[in-house]
Amino acid sequence: MPIPFLAPDDELTDFPHVRTALSEPDGLLMAGGNLSPGRLLNAYRSGIFPWYEEGEPILWWSPDPRCIIRPENIRVTKSLGKTIRSGKYEITDNLAYREVMKQCGAPRAHSSGTWVTDDMIEAYCKLHEYGFARSLEVWMGPRLVGGLYGIQLGTVFIGESMFSRERDASKVALVHLAQSGKYDLIDCQLENPHLTSMGSENISRDRYLNYLKRFGDLQNAKFDTERLQNAAEHSA
Repeated sequence: MPIPFLAPDDELTDFPHVRTALSEPDGLLMAGGNLSPGRLLNAYRSGIFPWYEEGEPILWWSPDPRCIIRPENIRVTKSLGKTIRSGKYEITDNLAYREVMKQCGAPRAHSSGTWVTDDMIEAYCKLHEYGFARSLEVWMGPRLVGGLYGIQLGTVFIGESMFSRERDASKVALVHLAQSGKYDLIDCQLENPHLTSMGSENISRDRYLNYLKRFGDLQNAKFDTERLQNAAEHSA
């Protein structure tokens, strides 16, 4: 079945219900539209996220199952615990959001492209400016050697990407996030071996949406949309 394809200036058409997402490729729901703060925030509140590469239209996804980490189940190996206790890394909060995104989008081994495009960086930095996005940075002296970034809705952290330039740096950031006491759920979106090693699990999309409804502060969605509109008008 074809998926909806929106014009870039379409700010009015709502996302389709996530249950209409394709099973192959898993979770593909819609294409097109734009990365305005309002559309991005509405996507995350609906269990949807954008994921595409440079030169592609914006693709919107809601996979089933969904990969999550329950903070109390974060897995810290003996060697990782030793690294954390060593004090070799310093962790900061929201100090270098743009730079973390750039590092996450840098070329990686066995990969010819990146989905952290320049347009994505600008759009998510806007959400960070408005208080809906967060980064953790891992430093070794003056060098940024690891970190992660994502969206925060209530006590749900929706992780977008992480990077590491030194051993275990991204793992240290993830453990710090889980042990901060700020979140009831960390959404990892898609499973991979790195996340599995850290204690992730897959749950159904419906169950994820229930968690999002419970912990995601969705009752403030109307207020948040109005705040974004006012901010956009003020900066225009």
